[in-house]
Amino acid sequence: MGLRALGLELVNCGAHPYQLDGYPVLHVFDEAREPVMLRVVNGAKEITSGFDQPPRQVTLAAGERATAVVLWRNLVTDSTVVATNGEFLTVAPAAGQPAEEVDPDGPIDLGNTGRIGVSAWKKADPSTPVPTRPAPPPAPSAVPSSVSPPDSRL
Repeated sequence: MGLRALGLELVNCGAHPYQLDGYPVLHVFDEAREPVMLRVVNGAKEITSGFDQPPRQVTLAAGERATAVVLWRNLVTDSTVVATNGEFLTVAPAAGQPAEEVDPDGPIDLGNTGRIGVSAWKKADPSTPVPTRPAPPPAPSAVPSSVSPPDSRL
């Protein structure tokens, strides 16, 4: 069915409470970092069901987290309309707030729907483990591959 979902997490890294009330603000960009023209739907009723909880005011203490979900469908309904792909995504906590680039971990393949949905922010359950990033790959060896280390035998 081409349904795609991307989880968002916002962490209050400050020392003071941080308030959220509503939906994240999304912007999608193509491979040349040009804006992709689309309609951002607050909620998911035009994309799928089950993510349409109304926004509620959320206050995050220092270290607390809030989550939201970005949803879209890779759906082509008209073969005369070119399918759209986004490569980059920026997210702001609310309108007028600074945005951060978020790695979508693959293309934002919208088909030709011209829309993307986003759920309202909700406070993360404190018992939910914090996602970890994979460890970076090891640094390349300083020894050229054509030279054997002194302790090796051929």
